[in-house]
Amino acid sequence: MQNLIIKHWLGFTLAIVSLLIFSACQNESRQESPEKPLHWEVVEAPTESSLRGLSVVTSDIIWASGSEGVWLRSVDAGSTWSFGVVDGLDSVDFRSIHAFNAEEAIVVTAGQPARIYRTSDGGESWELKVEESEKAFFDGISFADENRGYVFGDPVDGFWMIYQTLDAGLTWSLLDSLPQAKEGEAGFAASASSLLAQEDNIWLGSGGRYSNIHHSPDRGKTWMVHPSPLIQGESSQGIFSMTYTKKGELVAVGGDYLEPESKKGNIGLFLTATMSWSEDKTTGPSGYRSGVQYFPRFSWLIAVGPSGSDFSKDGGKTWERFSDMPFHTVSLSTAAGSVWASGPEGKIAKLLY
Repeated sequence: MQNLIIKHWLGFTLAIVSLLIFSACQNESRQESPEKPLHWEVVEAPTESSLRGLSVVTSDIIWASGSEGVWLRSVDAGSTWSFGVVDGLDSVDFRSIHAFNAEEAIVVTAGQPARIYRTSDGGESWELKVEESEKAFFDGISFADENRGYVFGDPVDGFWMIYQTLDAGLTWSLLDSLPQAKEGEAGFAASASSLLAQEDNIWLGSGGRYSNIHHSPDRGKTWMVHPSPLIQGESSQGIFSMTYTKKGELVAVGGDYLEPESKKGNIGLFLTATMSWSEDKTTGPSGYRSGVQYFPRFSWLIAVGPSGSDFSKDGGKTWERFSDMPFHTVSLSTAAGSVWASGPEGKIAKLLY
């Protein structure tokens, strides 16, 4: 009898706990997403360098890089920073950075010398991994997973330069099959984010005389070209940044960096299901935008540039400006819990909502 009572009591208790958990989940699901981002909260950084490289591992671990050879790292959400100059190169611009954790990161130069460095001790020392010829100019970096990543550079002798690593940046090699570029076509290192690697796919956005997306579905073995609808024809025009949405769409932003307030041809929505550009009308961000990032928590797109920031909550069809603060690049933490931006004069900020 006593065992029967205990059995019923345990069953009743489990039912109550399950009901409470279910109710909590229901309440959480009914919580509405914020209508829009509030603003950028700037954190104090120990540099006035222009920061175009940004990699956020968690809401606490943030890496950045930029002009005058500078690198920065915070492990407490920007409250304090460690920083220095990579390999004494205080005249070099490190516009690309990818961090794995608080100790390991990769930085890539834009301009000469064309180099790739790696640190495994939190930036205390940097090991040279790649040094290219004077013809090379690296533009961006992207990792498909923890080990496989790519760095791309402007065309050399008619072909894009794309390096691959399969061991988290310890060793690098040129792809065996490099995509061909048209004369006058180039990449942009404004935010180091016009290259995207996801699963087996590699996407490369270009500009200049021609603006295209070069796509490989098989890790760089074969390539296809999709001419973009973004403004093109001049060396200052084209695709500057790309990001994925949860629907598998590719959002490309850019424009003309010589006309930062112009909305002309500054966005394109590429549908990966049909491998074609969307013909839906879009309002576009409120000017030239050098960086874009999808924020899956609220299904937002955040675009930044020298004239301000915009967001979209409908997959990029309509945009609303929410800040006039200038930034170069925007980055989602690997944990997907926060969005950060970096820009001129050592500016680093977290998105508040």
